[in-house]
Amino acid sequence: MTQNSTDIVRDMYLEWTANRIKGTPSDLEAWGDVTAEPRGVDYVELDAAGLSAMWAVPKGCDDDRTLLCMHGGGFVGGSIYTHRKLFAHVAKAVGVRALVFEYRLAPEHIHPAQVDDATDVYQWLIEEHEIDPAHVAFAGDSSGSGLAMSVQLRARERGLRLPAAALLMSPWVDMEQAGESYRSNWATETFFYKEVVDGLADTFLGTEGDPTDPLASPIQADLHGLAPLFIQVGGDETLLDDSRALAERAIGAGVETKLEVFAGQQHTFQMAAGRSVEADEAIAMFARWLRPKLGLSAAVAVAVGG
Repeated sequence: MTQNSTDIVRDMYLEWTANRIKGTPSDLEAWGDVTAEPRGVDYVELDAAGLSAMWAVPKGCDDDRTLLCMHGGGFVGGSIYTHRKLFAHVAKAVGVRALVFEYRLAPEHIHPAQVDDATDVYQWLIEEHEIDPAHVAFAGDSSGSGLAMSVQLRARERGLRLPAAALLMSPWVDMEQAGESYRSNWATETFFYKEVVDGLADTFLGTEGDPTDPLASPIQADLHGLAPLFIQVGGDETLLDDSRALAERAIGAGVETKLEVFAGQQHTFQMAAGRSVEADEAIAMFARWLRPKLGLSAAVAVAVGG
């Protein structure tokens, strides 16, 4: 039964905030509980470029096309298990398989370890698995969306062909937290207040890190030649201006860019996939936009949410 994703995701973040105030750790492994289990998807665990990974393979999908999925978690948490269902919903709607992988986390491993890990997986996919980059799309949420941008920059440095497109959910792409929405949306935010995100940025960068490094803050990068972007963001979240700034920079660099702001929604509200109309509609929009980029018909492969 579908519900309002505002309630599902907001309640989760409110619990995280209450735990933070009390000094009690939140169970991030339970993060994926807000996502419904998609039917008709098989999961296969494997090693990808030396990292733990998982294929999500919807029944009847086009196995010549691949979503390379980068999970969120502020670079300090998240896993293939917290995010497998979210990316499986996206893969099922698009009608392709998804590869979700782990990358090293802070504070044990600071920037650019995460960028290097994710780029290694992309290179492994297109070289060892011989997947045509034109048949690959990146997908990410929050910090994973930042990676989906930074990996393109690192891949460009390595001389690799870039993917066909990137799907970005509430991208975190500014390690200075300079957006006005940290103040204007303070009253509607439920967890990602500036002090929280400042702390995550400090942990990710380490004591010597530079918040203006383009690989850490892609809004500082030269975005010319990068893949087409579809950015989705919640209208109530404090990271709203990250999406706006990224879209402005990308359009200025000649990158095909679509920005969709979902009124009343929280950070990565798509995590409620299969349980809310808003999340399912957002994923269906991703699928309709992405399929032609991968050389497929525009029609969504299956009804989203099942």
